[in-house]
Amino acid sequence: MKKFFYNRTLLIIIGLGLFAALIIAGQRFFVESKNTQIDLAVDYQSLVDLADREGLELDEVLRLTKKTGITSLAIYDSTLERLGWSGKVFSFAGSEILSSYQSGRLTNDLWRQTIEMGHIEPNRVYVIGGNLQSYHDTKEALFQRLGEERVKIFSVGGIEVIELKAQSGDVMKMPLGMPRDEMDKARALGFNILARPKNFTKCTAENVKFFFDRIEYYPISEIVFDGPEVLGASNFLDLTAANFTQRNLTFGVIEHFTQLKFYPQAGTDYLAKTIGKDHIARLYAIPKDEQPKLSVEAAINRWSTTDRERNIRINLLRIYEKPEPEMTLLETNMKYFREVRAALERDGFSFGRAGTFDNYYPNVILRALVVVGVMAAAVLYLSLISRRLNRNRKFQLQMFAVLAIMAAIPILMGAGGKVRILAAFMSANLFPALAIIWQLDLLRVIQYKIRVQKRAMRLKENLSTMQLVWISTFALLITGVLSMTGAAYLSGALSDVSYFLEFEIFRGIKLTFVLPLILVAVAFLQRFNIVDEVRQNVPATQQIKELLDKSVSVKALLALMIVAGAVVVLVARSGHTSGMPVSGVEIKIRNMLEQIFYARPRSKEIFFGHPAFVLAMAAFLKKFPKMICFALVMAATVGQSSMVETFAHMRTPIFMSFMRGLDGLIPGAIIGAVLIIFLQIFSKQLKKE
Repeated sequence: MKKFFYNRTLLIIIGLGLFAALIIAGQRFFVESKNTQIDLAVDYQSLVDLADREGLELDEVLRLTKKTGITSLAIYDSTLERLGWSGKVFSFAGSEILSSYQSGRLTNDLWRQTIEMGHIEPNRVYVIGGNLQSYHDTKEALFQRLGEERVKIFSVGGIEVIELKAQSGDVMKMPLGMPRDEMDKARALGFNILARPKNFTKCTAENVKFFFDRIEYYPISEIVFDGPEVLGASNFLDLTAANFTQRNLTFGVIEHFTQLKFYPQAGTDYLAKTIGKDHIARLYAIPKDEQPKLSVEAAINRWSTTDRERNIRINLLRIYEKPEPEMTLLETNMKYFREVRAALERDGFSFGRAGTFDNYYPNVILRALVVVGVMAAAVLYLSLISRRLNRNRKFQLQMFAVLAIMAAIPILMGAGGKVRILAAFMSANLFPALAIIWQLDLLRVIQYKIRVQKRAMRLKENLSTMQLVWISTFALLITGVLSMTGAAYLSGALSDVSYFLEFEIFRGIKLTFVLPLILVAVAFLQRFNIVDEVRQNVPATQQIKELLDKSVSVKALLALMIVAGAVVVLVARSGHTSGMPVSGVEIKIRNMLEQIFYARPRSKEIFFGHPAFVLAMAAFLKKFPKMICFALVMAATVGQSSMVETFAHMRTPIFMSFMRGLDGLIPGAIIGAVLIIFLQIFSKQLKKE
């Protein structure tokens, strides 16, 4: 047997890099552990609608909402349309006033005189007050939005009227600033205010000042901009940032419905960079078209999972439009608010202004050691698939030195963003492959001693079912620990607040499900002959050539098509956005796993990869044909790579990613053990027959 040697120097360097990665992991754990405060928010206007539908006073609905534990009310810019509905400010198109005059419906003599004097234009909009405070706020906002040249003030019988040079359809929906009366009511009842302003058209410095002056004396929990731009985009972002810093405000970014990064708003990156990532929180709201399909219980579970797994710290709750059985609409929504808070309290969260991360960036020396360790792993892998390189240890170290210098220098200079991404990508692919390869080499040694040295014969002939189970499951646990080395490296390469908040993301997730299969397949063919087991040390390229030259039966072709389909499904279902829908049965299984485990294990690990690993070990020990062993090893690789790839979702706290892997590893080993026992019983029964 030709043995592959593991370069001890490279192993020591990998160990040193792992030590640095674990230090970063510990720092990351403490940074994440401090960020546990959630802002529970509800739209103010939705509570107004709820009160109207139930025939209740708004103050009563707001007081009941406060008792459920809601901490903030989301308040948007007012509009002439909304102000008219609420009777605070009234707006009329000039053509509408003239129509009333011509039809005789306009009976007010003062307005009739105004029309007869030619002061009413059909293509203008006219605004009059209902509520004094709302009217003054509206007048101030109209000057800010339209400018003095488009706003004219006159009076009709002592009543002030605002004339607007604007189309009625546009001006009715124009944002008019944060309404003071709504903010006053929220403050009086003890709520914080989640401000949702829109940017101005051709925003000026005066516009920015207008917004911040309007919210000056109110308890603002966060500012989450409404629309495609942040306030001040694009010429006055520095002024917006200065106001954020001066007032110690939190900037909320809205998670995209794909759960990948956030909704694009012009100016977001610049504002976040200027005020610091330690003033950023992520907001999530269940999509409007999805919530009606969810029961209250399902929505509550959604919030628990969302906050624990995706670092969401602003929960914007929508009201339910239909009541639960035997409940009023008000009771349904109060129950929803109350139980969301209770579920989050059980998860260990506190409530108030949204928590934010420390402005965390690891020490560059630690980061450099991590990327150097990854380079050592790359050279080690190459030495384990090339017999010529494996024998030339001096060249291995020379190759490593060149790669290490190229990778470390940009990191030490305070840059190296692309190097870090490359190191993370290599970690996700190399370490699961190396863990599997080490087990393959261990199996080769065992088989060599059985076949050639006539040692450990009882391992082959007298191995009991329980011994087989013990050896196979223990091997899975050891391999899982080795694969987790890659998880530590991946996390060490990427960990910083930009990745926690998803301003930066790991790309190449789909490839990390395919590449480890290729890496392990090459190593397997370098060690075993799946074409002709009698011949030893047949090069991988020759085996592939012989396989391509073989005649294929119909059943083999069908099997190949099934395998190819499984790979397509595996890749399509991976990553942030799935290319395939999830079946109802699988959703039920996922929900069950959510309830059983601390972190729901991935199906490809617990039901596929880990059981396949246990079966692969048993197949080797029982000397199954190498083609079967190869197929099982490929399936086992899926489980190992999936464990590491979990850590590529940097928004998920590192402890949860670790527990997800552990929660999949142990049950997966148990499932594999049960399959071994079943197959042993079936095999013995078959022999008897």
